[in-house]
Amino acid sequence: MNPIRVELDGAPCEVPAGTTLADFVRARGHADAAVATAVNGEFVPRDRRVDTLLRDGDAVAMFRQIVGG
Repeated sequence: MNPIRVELDGAPCEVPAGTTLADFVRARGHADAAVATAVNGEFVPRDRRVDTLLRDGDAVAMFRQIVGG
């Protein structure tokens, strides 16, 4: 399969076509619960990552959840 280009926190990277957001998170060494994710500015809950296929030109953001008050 041909690679597609996505942006991770503003930096371009290539991934194989057919990569899910769950695959992408794990490939970067993160446990599913360790980071929150968004694609093209929209939050993607953990349970939807496996169904979220990345497309050419998508902008992915990963960030650690901060809890406190």
